[in-house]
Amino acid sequence: MINWIDRNIKWVFTMPAVIFVALMMVLPVGYTFWLSFHNWNMSNIDPPLWVAFKNYQVLFNDPLFIKSLWLMLYFTVASVLIETILGIGLAIMMNQHFIGKGLVKTLFLLPMVATPVAVGLVWVLIYEPNIGIANVFLNKLGLPGLEWLTSPDLVMPSLILIDVWEWTPMIALIVLAGLVSLPRDPFEAAMIDGANSWQTFWKITLPLLKPTIYSAVLLRMIDALKTFDIIYATTQGGPGTASQTINIYGYVLGFQYFKIGQASALLMVFFLIVLSISIFTILLRKRAGVSL
Repeated sequence: MINWIDRNIKWVFTMPAVIFVALMMVLPVGYTFWLSFHNWNMSNIDPPLWVAFKNYQVLFNDPLFIKSLWLMLYFTVASVLIETILGIGLAIMMNQHFIGKGLVKTLFLLPMVATPVAVGLVWVLIYEPNIGIANVFLNKLGLPGLEWLTSPDLVMPSLILIDVWEWTPMIALIVLAGLVSLPRDPFEAAMIDGANSWQTFWKITLPLLKPTIYSAVLLRMIDALKTFDIIYATTQGGPGTASQTINIYGYVLGFQYFKIGQASALLMVFFLIVLSISIFTILLRKRAGVSL
C-alpha cells in the first residue's frame, strides 16, 4: 500500500481538489445539461420526460428569450465600458499625492462591501418618483422628474447607473494596483525626451497597464453577465419585460412557471455564452501580447 502511494503520490495529493471541483462544478452543470433534454415541473409524481432538443427549439423560437439575451448583452457591454473608462480615470487621479488619499480609497470600498439587495433597495428609494433624491435634484435644476424604474425606456439606463456606481471602484482599485507597480524608468526617459502628459499616458502608461486592464475587464464582464440580485431587487424584470435579462427570465421559467426543462436549456445556452466570451477575451489578451 505504501509503495502504491509512493508511486502515485502526485495523484494522491491532487485528488481532493479534483473531487471538490467535480462535486461543486461538474455535477451541477451535468445535471442541468441532463434536465435540458427533459420536461419536468418539479413534481414527485411525474418524473422528467425525455423530449430531446425540443426545449432548445422552443427557446430559440421564443421572442422573450431573444429579448432577454439582448438586454443582458446591452447591460453588460454598457456597464463594463463605462466602468472601465471611469475606473482608469479615477485610478490615475488617485495615483497622485493628495491629502486624504487613504480615506478616499477606503470610501471606494463601501459600494462593493454592501450587499446587492441592500444597494438595490437604497436605489429604489433614490429613484422614487415623488420623494426620491434623484427627482429632487432634477427639480432643483429646473428639470422635470423622471420615472427611472417604471419607464420602459429609462429602466435599463437606470440599472446600468446603479451597476456603475457599485462596481467602478473595483476597476479603479485594480488599475491603481497596476499603476503603482509600473517601473519608473520609461517615465523618466519620456520626461527627459520632453513628452507631454498625454503622450506619456497614451504611449507608456496605457500599454504597460494592458495586462491589468484586461484582467479587470474580464472579471467585471463575467460578473456583469451574471447580474441578477440588483435587477430583481429593484424591478424584478419590469416594467413588463423591459429589464428582464436572461438571468431573470431563467428564474421566471424555472420558479414561477415551473418549466424546469426550458429553464435548464436557457441556463446551458447562458453557460456557453459566458464560456465563449471568457475564451474570446483570453485569446484577445494573448494576441495583444500581454500576460496576467
